[in-house]
Amino acid sequence: MNLSNLLSLALGLVIFSFLSTSVLVVPFIDLLYKLKLTRRKEAVGSNRKSLFDKLHDHKAGTPIGGGILLIVVVTVLFVFIFSFVSRLGVYIQSSFSLRNELIVIFFTFLSFGAIGFLDDYVKIFGKPKPGNMGSVFGLSRTRKLVLQIIFAFVVAGMLHFLLGIGILHIPYFDTVINLGILYIPFAAFVIVFFTNAFNFTDGLDGLASGLLMVYLFAYIIIAVNNLDTPMFIFISIWLGAVIAFLYFNVFPARIFLGDAGALSFGAMIAVIGLIIGNVATLFIIGGIFVIEAASSAIQILSYKFRGKKFFPLAPIHHTFLAMGWEEPKIVMRAWLAGIMLAVFGLWLAAI
Repeated sequence: MNLSNLLSLALGLVIFSFLSTSVLVVPFIDLLYKLKLTRRKEAVGSNRKSLFDKLHDHKAGTPIGGGILLIVVVTVLFVFIFSFVSRLGVYIQSSFSLRNELIVIFFTFLSFGAIGFLDDYVKIFGKPKPGNMGSVFGLSRTRKLVLQIIFAFVVAGMLHFLLGIGILHIPYFDTVINLGILYIPFAAFVIVFFTNAFNFTDGLDGLASGLLMVYLFAYIIIAVNNLDTPMFIFISIWLGAVIAFLYFNVFPARIFLGDAGALSFGAMIAVIGLIIGNVATLFIIGGIFVIEAASSAIQILSYKFRGKKFFPLAPIHHTFLAMGWEEPKIVMRAWLAGIMLAVFGLWLAAI
């Protein structure tokens, strides 16, 4: 098949996935209400409320678990569609061993989703722990980070040993650096970075999901151009599901991704960039995620070394909210910035 036919197939899969997911979202939201999988207030038991709690406590009671639905839908649809298109005579071509590439993709997608699901479960059903501003819920930051690092190194090892990836390409300068075994800690860092960057960004209604939509549109084009059939089929199915979810996630959100989706999707966008092989493009197209993570890092370092905050609230979208910006305005402007970064990243990838 030529590029035009492959792009037509990819867009058709987006539509099919969107329609399939749309049918399931409302019944799934109803199920989450019945199971009481909803957001809890975190400043319970204290007369003092943090600025974050003052801005977000009104969202308590909204169902959490949209990420679980998307992970299941994407996995099931991929298994069905991938076998179906191959029987229709579509030539399956991948940049690496087909079996190994699929192992890396779905191990990442499901394992980081499992970490997030554990955190969601503890947040909702676990016993509260005392905090500076009342009760807090969920896994400790240290425990969650350790789990992420362990699985990130496993995925990085797969990328290096199963797929044979060990180089870093720098576009424009047309430079290739052979990292060898050092590729493993480098890839693990990228995975952990984007896992947390996406999680930080998932703080306003529709923000992270909308930016993910933009990211996936850009990477469909890159994957099709690279003639990587399993990758563009996976991205197309994922994109359709994300668009269907986003309809219910925009302000005021009727459902949240939860950590199951946030951790899975953050790790997955990193792995897509690493498999396709242009990490610089990954950091540009995912630039808003990078900015969100950087603002959190600046806040932490400022508090540690200066003894005071740099921003009123981090990550930076919370600062805009604290300044009085309306939530939809922050989200829409972030989407616009994400679109322009995606255009720039695609231009850079084409050089």
